[in-house]
Amino acid sequence: MTDLTTPARAEGQDGHLQNGHLSSKRPAISFEFFPPKTEEMERNLWETINRLAPLDPKFVSVTYGAGGSTRERTHSTITRILRETALLPAAHLTCVGASRGEIDEIVDRYHEVGVRHIVGLRGDPAGGIGTPYSSHPDGYQSSADLVAGIKKRHSDIEVSVSAYPEKHPEARDFDADIDTLKAKVDAGATRAITQVFFDNDLYFRYLDRVRARGIDIPIVPGIMPMHNFKQARNFVTRAGTSVPDWLAEKFDGLDDDAETRKLVAATIAAGQVQKLAKRGVDTFHFYTMNRADLVFAISHLLGIRAKSAQKAA
Repeated sequence: MTDLTTPARAEGQDGHLQNGHLSSKRPAISFEFFPPKTEEMERNLWETINRLAPLDPKFVSVTYGAGGSTRERTHSTITRILRETALLPAAHLTCVGASRGEIDEIVDRYHEVGVRHIVGLRGDPAGGIGTPYSSHPDGYQSSADLVAGIKKRHSDIEVSVSAYPEKHPEARDFDADIDTLKAKVDAGATRAITQVFFDNDLYFRYLDRVRARGIDIPIVPGIMPMHNFKQARNFVTRAGTSVPDWLAEKFDGLDDDAETRKLVAATIAAGQVQKLAKRGVDTFHFYTMNRADLVFAISHLLGIRAKSAQKAA
């Protein structure tokens, strides 16, 4: 595998360059889920997992609510994935609302059940995005601090972290934001997954800045198919993602037409990942919103086939 998501000239099956990008190599993919709140949501999540598992993702991550609000449900979902599937789960973990001792205990519990990958995040303020952030007085003070704590306790746990092509909303400027990423890498992070973006140039400009700082870990683009545009726009803009006018126009007039919205969302996200792939990006992380349909279709368009389909072929 190439150095993940560093745009580069790529080889075809016979080792020759083909138009300067990957023409035959299977991209690596990963999926993000959130822990279910109800029995119905639980059934839906597992239908989604069972539908996407044959695509052989590199890993699947399970999110962790603000203030540890989904702590036990995250653990339960991760444990079931380990028990009932061949997937490699990555548990999200934040610094919010817990002491070092509590977080260390959570890390130990994950390690005990077999988790070897954690997505380490500072976490959103307990009052929600846009409110002031305050760390627990006895807790980890930053995401870099958390990464170091995880690696100190269990050096065999891989730690992924977040990255922001449009900079973190609270960062003073891009340099300060990349300082934060550098601190996370120095603490032991080996992969960064980006916040959602819709303009690929933002990603490539960010990648140039990161590489210029000597940060060479994979910077994996985070992709979100927008099943419900208005809902998704409200969510991502609060997290610092800009939504271009052209994108909003694509969904204009479709508020009451869910089927067409789904086709438009799939087309837009598929176009985005295919353009990234043509520029050498070979790894993608999908924010699934616990839905399989669009992500499965987009993966298919990337050339990824379910294991059963490969065997039948």
